[in-house]
Amino acid sequence: MIIATITVSYWTYFFLFLALALALSFEFINGFHDTANAVATVIYTNTLRPWVAVIWSGLCNLTGVLIATGAVAYSIVALLPVELVLNVGSSAGFAMVFALLLSAIIWNLGTWYFGLPASSSHTLIGAIMGVGLANSLLTPGSHFGEGVNWAKAQEVATVLVVSPIVGFVCAGALLLLCKFLIKNPELYKAPEGPKPPPWWIRVMLVGTCTGVSLAHGSNDGQKGMGLIMLILIGILPGIYALDMGADLKDVTAITTSAAQLQPVYAAKAEGKTSENPSKDISNYLKGHTGLTPQVYAAMAASCADVIKQMPAGEKFKNIPEEERRGLRTDLYLLSGANAKLIKAKVFTDAEKKTATTLDDAADHLTKHIPLWVKIATALALGLGTMIGWKRIVVTVGEKIGKSHLTYAQGASAEFVAMCTIWAADHLGMPVSTTHVLSSGIAGTMAANRSGLQAQTLRNILLAWVLTLPVCTVLGALLFAFGLNLLFWLGLH
Repeated sequence: MIIATITVSYWTYFFLFLALALALSFEFINGFHDTANAVATVIYTNTLRPWVAVIWSGLCNLTGVLIATGAVAYSIVALLPVELVLNVGSSAGFAMVFALLLSAIIWNLGTWYFGLPASSSHTLIGAIMGVGLANSLLTPGSHFGEGVNWAKAQEVATVLVVSPIVGFVCAGALLLLCKFLIKNPELYKAPEGPKPPPWWIRVMLVGTCTGVSLAHGSNDGQKGMGLIMLILIGILPGIYALDMGADLKDVTAITTSAAQLQPVYAAKAEGKTSENPSKDISNYLKGHTGLTPQVYAAMAASCADVIKQMPAGEKFKNIPEEERRGLRTDLYLLSGANAKLIKAKVFTDAEKKTATTLDDAADHLTKHIPLWVKIATALALGLGTMIGWKRIVVTVGEKIGKSHLTYAQGASAEFVAMCTIWAADHLGMPVSTTHVLSSGIAGTMAANRSGLQAQTLRNILLAWVLTLPVCTVLGALLFAFGLNLLFWLGLH
C-alpha cells in the first residue's frame, strides 16, 4: 500500500476531523433512531431483555456494515451535484458536506425526541436536493435545479415511496397466510405482562430481529460510509481517490476498453475538438447540453487522458499522488457519461459491452471503501442502537394499532422488512427501515382487523410527508450559510 504525503493547512485538518465527527454522529443517531425499529418486537414481546436485544442488534448492525458492498453508499453520492462531488475539497464542497450532515442530524433528533419513526434516508436525500437547488441558484450561469441529478433522484424516490406500500401489503398478506397455515393460538396472542413467549416463538422473533438488523446495517450504514469517502477523497485524494490495491485485471480492462471506445467517440465527434473535456462531459451529465459532437469529442479526449495516465500492470501503483484526483475525475465522468449513453441506446451491442466493461472496472477503482471506514461506521451505528431506543419501541409496539402487537404481527412485519431491505441492498438502492417496518405493523393491524390509532398514524404520516421538504429547505439554507461563512473566513 502506498502512503501519500500531502501538504494541507491546519484549517483543512480541522474541517476534516469535524466532517468525520459529524458523519459518524449521523450514523450514531441513525442507530438509535432507525434501528430501534428492529428491536421493537423482541423487546415489546418480552422475547429478549432490552439490554440483550439492543446489544445483539448493535452487533448485527456492525456485521451488516462490514459485509456491505458499497453500492448504496455511492448511489447516495450519485445524487449530489457533479461539480461538488468533483471539487469536494473546495469551500463549496465543505459547505455541502456540513449542510447535508447538520440537516440530517437536526431532523433526526427532532423526530426521535417526539417518538416519531421518521426516515433517515428521506432526511439525507431531502438535504441533498436542498444543496443541489441552492448550488444552482448560487452558481453564476446555472439554471435553477440543474445541480440535482433528477434521474437518479426519481429512481431513489420511487424505491422510497413503493417500499412502505410493499411493507403494508406483504406484511398483512403474510399474517393472513400464517393464520391459514399455522393454527397454534399461542402465535396470535399479545404479550401478557413480563412473561416471555414460548421458545419456538422466541426463536422466530429473534431470527427476524437479526435479519432486520443485518439488513439495516448493510443498507443504512452505507449512507454514512458514502459521505465519509466523499470527505476523504476531497481532502486527501492522494490516498483515497483511487483504490491503489485494486485488482490489476480492472486496470487492464479500463485501458483496453478506453482504447476501443476512443475511435468510436472520435468518429461520432465529426471532427470537433474539446478544449475542456471535463466541463463538456459535466454539462452533458447535468442536462445542460444535449448529446452533441462536442460531447463525443470530450469523451474521446477523456479516453485518451485515461490511457495516458494509467500505466499497465504493477506500474499502476506508482501513479504520482498529484495525478490521482485527475484520473479519478476522468473515470467518474467517463463512467457516468457511458451509463447515460447506454440508456440512450446509441451503442451497438459490441460497443455497449465494451462501455459496460469500462464502467464496471472504473467502479472497482473509484467506488472503494477502506476497512477502517466500515469499522468506524459500524461502531457508530452499533453504539447508537444501544442508546435511546425506548421512545420508538413504545410507538411501534403500542401506538400504531388499537390493540397491542401480537407475536405473529411482529414476526410478519419484521420478516417483510428484512426481505425488502435486502432486495433494495442488492439493487444498490437506499430504503427506509423505519417506513417499511412501521407500514408493515400497520398492515398486520389492518389484516387482523385490530384497528389503527388515527392520532399516531397522522403524526407518523405528517413526519413522513414533512421530512423531504423540511430537509430540502434546511439543506439549502445551511449550504448557503456555510458557503458565505467560509468565504468570510477567507477559505476559498
